[in-house]
Amino acid sequence: MITKSKTKKEEISHLLRRVCFGGSKEEIDFLSKKNFEDAVDYLLDNEDKNSVPTDLLRRYQIDLSDVRSVNSSGAFWMYRLSHSKFPFDEKIALFWHRVFATGQHKLIQGKVMTSQIEMFRDHGLSSFENILIQLSKDPAMIMWLDNQDNHKTNINENYGREILELFSMGVGSYSEQDIKECSRAFTGWTIENMPYMAIKMRNNTARPYNYVAWQFKFDENDHDYEEKEFLGEKGNFNGEDVVRIICKQESTARYIARHIYHFFIKDELPVPQWPHKKPLDEEAIDFIVKAYFQHSYNIREVLRDLFKSKYFRNENVINYRIKSPAELVVNAVRLSGGFEIPSEEVYQATISSGLMGQPLLNPTSVEGWQGGEEWINTGTVVQRINFAADFLGNSKKKLIKNIILKKPNKKNLLEICLEELGYIVLHKTTAVALNDHINDNEFTLNEESISIIIKLIASSREFQMT
Repeated sequence: MITKSKTKKEEISHLLRRVCFGGSKEEIDFLSKKNFEDAVDYLLDNEDKNSVPTDLLRRYQIDLSDVRSVNSSGAFWMYRLSHSKFPFDEKIALFWHRVFATGQHKLIQGKVMTSQIEMFRDHGLSSFENILIQLSKDPAMIMWLDNQDNHKTNINENYGREILELFSMGVGSYSEQDIKECSRAFTGWTIENMPYMAIKMRNNTARPYNYVAWQFKFDENDHDYEEKEFLGEKGNFNGEDVVRIICKQESTARYIARHIYHFFIKDELPVPQWPHKKPLDEEAIDFIVKAYFQHSYNIREVLRDLFKSKYFRNENVINYRIKSPAELVVNAVRLSGGFEIPSEEVYQATISSGLMGQPLLNPTSVEGWQGGEEWINTGTVVQRINFAADFLGNSKKKLIKNIILKKPNKKNLLEICLEELGYIVLHKTTAVALNDHINDNEFTLNEESISIIIKLIASSREFQMT
């Protein structure tokens, strides 16, 4: 049942936290003038085509445009995450980066990783069939899972195994023979002139507009054209054919549905447990599966149905998902007013996400980040609280200045702060404790005290959840 206790603005705040990276008071007020369904359409159908001001990047922080290193490539994306006017595309890119985990540490440099993120941004809301085809042609993925070593005379099963196990169907939905046949279908899917391109990319990436990167090549002379039997079907299959067969499987729909639920609705169990444990909400999974087939695997339309459904707006999912480190960092940066100019702050934010357990473009393994409670331990929780408190409580940032301009008094200070932070609803005991602190005789209303209140809210469970 859809909650009746939440106000319109609180529901819109929930929508922005899940679909984007939270919303400012101004953004929430704007969307609250629309009905909920129209607000969903607005967020899903608008794009920011120029969210990275490359002129500023090159003027103030040249390293951000030289994306050879892990720090610079991750920071390049962090800047975009923090400044996009319509960040849904960025949220989708983060979603697929988590599902199709690819790590820069195995690759030559960060350019191929930023190119992969660009691919997720461009194709991540298309049909799942197209997404898997684009993924299979992506140079970063080819190198990450060794498909450049997959030859018709000597197959390499790494990508064939992972596209089935981790990227589409899940463990238990295929046989070892299916892995072999899938790998045969992807023979010849490689990178153009690898030795030469590796050298050329190193030389050219640092130049203006970093215009050279690895390119996909289909080597017809290295492709296995013999008949294959895959998931019960026979034919002279290539990579596109096996992707088509994969996408029409019920197990694929359920596996992707569970990922979508885990990322956008409520923390699920870690992925390795999925073959052995039922979903938290089987009815919601069935709903997503139905939408998957109804919309011909189109991810944008699947999400549109989901976000307008009772499963998204239900009381028991609101604020019951732990923000990932990247979500927490980007949320704090955006609420504070972003980075005024590209500076060391961008690197600091990127590094902080890594210290919390989510280094952008460098997942810990091919399984990606499990999320949920695994984000929280004695070390990361301190890092999470310190970053959110320090960034949001910085009196030089836009957030504190906005609050001061409203000329708050002791009676309305907490309410104003919660509104500016995206209409956060605190637990009653937390709200009472903060109001008691504000109403204390020794509490003086000034810039410093407002900063302290913001820091305390940023440290709360309610802010750390989404």
